[in-house]
Amino acid sequence: MAFRRFIRGEVDPERLEAVCEAVAARYDTSVERIERLDADNWLSTPCVLNERWFVKVITPQNALVHGLLTTGRNLGAFSSGTEGFFERFADPVEMAEHERDATRRLREIGVNAPEPLEAFAHEEFGVLVFEYLPAFRTLDVLPADEARALAPEVFGVLARMHAAELGHGDLRAENVLVADGELYVIDATSVREDAAADVRSYDLACGLAALEPLVGARAAVDAATKHYGVDDLLAAREFVDFINMRPDHDFDAALLRGEIEKRAT
Repeated sequence: MAFRRFIRGEVDPERLEAVCEAVAARYDTSVERIERLDADNWLSTPCVLNERWFVKVITPQNALVHGLLTTGRNLGAFSSGTEGFFERFADPVEMAEHERDATRRLREIGVNAPEPLEAFAHEEFGVLVFEYLPAFRTLDVLPADEARALAPEVFGVLARMHAAELGHGDLRAENVLVADGELYVIDATSVREDAAADVRSYDLACGLAALEPLVGARAAVDAATKHYGVDDLLAAREFVDFINMRPDHDFDAALLRGEIEKRAT
C-alpha cells in the first residue's frame, strides 16, 4: 500500500491541509472545509476547498508517472505509423502551469471549461486552482439517451478545438463533464504544435472510443460525421488499436473500425 501511494504521489492529510491553507491565504480567507475527492487519479490529488475552489495538487511522483505514461503513449503512436507527439513536463509546477494555460486557451475559443484561477508552487508541489462546478456528471455516467443526444456536441467541441489548431491529447469520458446541460472539457495534456494533423486524428479516435460503449459504434460514428469527413474518420481509424491498448479506455475496437470502414465504402 505504501508503494502504491508513493507511485500515485498521494498527499497525506496534513500536507494537503497545508496546501489548502496556502490557497485560502491567497484569497484572504480561511480553511473551512476540505473535501478530498475519491478519484482514481495517478497524476494529481484533487480536492474541493470551502465548496468554492477545485484544487489539484501535483507531486514529483505525479510528474514522474506522467513522464512514464508519455513515453508509453509515444511508443504507441509509433506503432500507429506516426511520430510520437506527446510532450513531457520538467516538474510538477510546469504540469500545473500547462493545464492552466491550456484551459485558458480552450475558454478563449469558446469551449466550456472550469475557469483556471492560478497555478503556483508550494514546497515541492505544483498547485492548480479552478472554479468549482458544484453539480456535474461525467459523460460515462449519463443515461444512454442523454449521451446519444450529446454525442454530436462532443465532436463539435473537438472540431472547434482543431479549427483553432488546439488538441486535447487525452479525451476520455471522464474528461467530459455535463453541468446545467452544458459540456465542459477538462484535463487537456501537452501535445506538439507541429503535429496538428496526427493530434486531430488521435483526438477523433479517442472521442469515438469514449462514446462507443455508451451509444454504440454506429451512433458514435454518426455523431462524428456531423463535424468530420470520411477521410478524417479513416485517419482516426489508424489510432484505434493503440487507444484500445490503453487501460483507461474500454471499447469494442473491432466494431468501431468496422463501422468506420462501412462509412468509407
